[in-house]
Amino acid sequence: MTPAVEFIDVTKRFPGAAAPALDHVDLAIEPGELVCVLGTSGGGKTTLIKLINRLHEADEGSVRVNGVDVRDVDAIELRRGIGYVIQQSGLFPHMTVADNIACVPKILKWDRARIDKRVDDLLELVHLAPHEFRDRYPAQLSGGQQQRVGLARGLAAEPDIMLLDEPFGAVDAITRKSLQNELLRIHRSSGKTFIFVTHDVAEALRLATKVLVMDAGRVQQYGTPEELLQRPATPFVAELFGART
Repeated sequence: MTPAVEFIDVTKRFPGAAAPALDHVDLAIEPGELVCVLGTSGGGKTTLIKLINRLHEADEGSVRVNGVDVRDVDAIELRRGIGYVIQQSGLFPHMTVADNIACVPKILKWDRARIDKRVDDLLELVHLAPHEFRDRYPAQLSGGQQQRVGLARGLAAEPDIMLLDEPFGAVDAITRKSLQNELLRIHRSSGKTFIFVTHDVAEALRLATKVLVMDAGRVQQYGTPEELLQRPATPFVAELFGART
């Protein structure tokens, strides 16, 4: 089976940095996984996912999506096919909820009926009643509601891959648990590949089919939560999961 995402000896350096942000990373993520990326601040987590949609470019090595080197695909076209959800939702404040969700389908020139149905279906999916929420603006939503709309927008064009960069980091604990439940339900029903950056070990253990631990730009371990808990590959992984063993 062709990996959904593959890193082949990938290195990324930023000007002025003392060490690479990613240092000879090799990784293959199979279709349908929900991968949580864990590690310390500055460990390379966000850089990793930004190489997938070419918000950053690798200095060495190859990043492949569904077997195709991302450098062989127009960056804009690539991003239209990959969902991207960030902390604080990133919604356009001057657009309604419906227009925010419809952004990429409009660019892809879907017809109006198809867009309207997709918006309503996605609002139902994230448990926001369409008749109540589609014409609201982001400022009229709670933080948790904004994150639900951000998730819906990321799913709008039916991407095979979803990138989520600490999307629930700025909401309260109760809302966070509710959003985690929604994410699990959506992932299980969709069969899509989700790559989810988090600094929260408990969140990773709750959500992930696989956990990727990064430190100093290097992969420390990649495996199921049970494998990392029971057989940590490095002292860093052992310390990270130590309180859970």
